[in-house]
Amino acid sequence: MGVRKKERADKIKEAKKNQYFAILRNCPTSPRKMRIVADLIRGKEVLKALDILKFNPKEASGRLEKLLKSAIANWENKNDGDKPEDFHLYVKEIRVDSAGMLKRFRPAPQGRAHRIRKRSNHVTLFIDSKEKQ
Repeated sequence: MGVRKKERADKIKEAKKNQYFAILRNCPTSPRKMRIVADLIRGKEVLKALDILKFNPKEASGRLEKLLKSAIANWENKNDGDKPEDFHLYVKEIRVDSAGMLKRFRPAPQGRAHRIRKRSNHVTLFIDSKEKQ
């Protein structure tokens, strides 16, 4: 590895030590459906966001709830087991990006076939505390 590349990698690694996040990759839900649920919790406090996701009937909310719990656990690991309730954690940023697409064919009338696109997505969720340690 070159010197510049190593310095850049070290700088990125150092910056990630101060960020608390979780990533969900290749989730078999369309990005549009996931964004609808993600918009509900963006900027909200973590405990309130968990309640919103728990009682939301959409399928994507279950996956986001699990991802948010993972981000909270990552925060606890980096902060030596501190309680998240004491630090007023909130959802700082949530990104839903498109992932790979499975392409299938479905029979159509008169011997034709229509293409079905089964979409998937990547979700990145950042949390932060309103009171800095």
